[in-house]
Amino acid sequence: MSAANDGSCAASAWMRRNPSAVPRFAGRSAGVTGPSSATGLPLTVIVIRSPASARRSTSDTQVGLDRKAPLDRAATILPMIRHVSCHLAFDTLDQAHLALQVAVARPPEQVDERLVVTVDGAPVEAREYPEPHGGRVHVVDVPAGSVVVDYTATVDDAGDPAGGPVETVGEAERLLYLRPSRYAESDRLVGFATGEFQQIPHGPELLAAVSSWVGMRLAYVSGSSEPTDGATETLLAGEGVCRDYAHLVVALLRALEVPARLAAVYAPGLDPMDFHAVAEAYVDDAWHVVDATLLAPRASLVRITTGRDAADTAFLSSYGGDIDLQAVDVTAYVDGDLPADDITRLARLA
Repeated sequence: MSAANDGSCAASAWMRRNPSAVPRFAGRSAGVTGPSSATGLPLTVIVIRSPASARRSTSDTQVGLDRKAPLDRAATILPMIRHVSCHLAFDTLDQAHLALQVAVARPPEQVDERLVVTVDGAPVEAREYPEPHGGRVHVVDVPAGSVVVDYTATVDDAGDPAGGPVETVGEAERLLYLRPSRYAESDRLVGFATGEFQQIPHGPELLAAVSSWVGMRLAYVSGSSEPTDGATETLLAGEGVCRDYAHLVVALLRALEVPARLAAVYAPGLDPMDFHAVAEAYVDDAWHVVDATLLAPRASLVRITTGRDAADTAFLSSYGGDIDLQAVDVTAYVDGDLPADDITRLARLA
């Protein structure tokens, strides 16, 4: 069984209709992928702390902002200290091989952090391995028992709306992020995307247009999407949560031959607080973040992990044993005031 953060900050209606498949979530935020013990079918479950009736349209967050304004390449560097944490509690029903992706995507010597994993109160070793794009996975072997994972980090660097680290992107990577993937079925949206955006040249203007279109087309509705929904289902439904917004942005950009990927992030300013998902697009020789939800300032975001879509951004995967996930709590905040987010400017994840 695999428990996964698919980068979503909202609940799955599937959980409410199938409460027996994954017991004792108790209204906490979590994502789970893998074979259900109740159905034997692949599933993904997302549960949120907020009431299931919560509904928010991105149009409500856009007062005073011109979402169609072209993106400006200029920006100002803002010094920023960010504090993030994650608390996971779950029972392993058998011996399990766990993979955790909760650490910020930075070399350990560049961040003040602490990761503690315990089983029935006793600490266990977590082995760290590097992943693409600066990510890190921690691998833990645990017996059956009650597992608690606590991660805290303080990130002290420049929260730069335009000038995060610039990655060198080779042809193989560029092609990887042009291909369709499990939740970003760009091959099914080529005709649609071409019809909507064919008059807009590649570059910042296209990112602004796609982000604006997705933000205005979708309503942000907690629990509105199914766990296996991809970009096509989101487009047809006209509503979703952060993972759905990101998948649709990624799929449309790939359909327009712009390399695009998904990033799971800590997001100071996000309400309700949880893991968050954003898209990144490769234009002007750099990866730039595209968040059509406008739920958190881009300059405050902290990368956790990056991949083709939500299938690659698991915060917890379990192999060899089922787990009963009981709690996930995420915090993220900055010292002082949150930075303003000028959506007319390009932004790169720090």
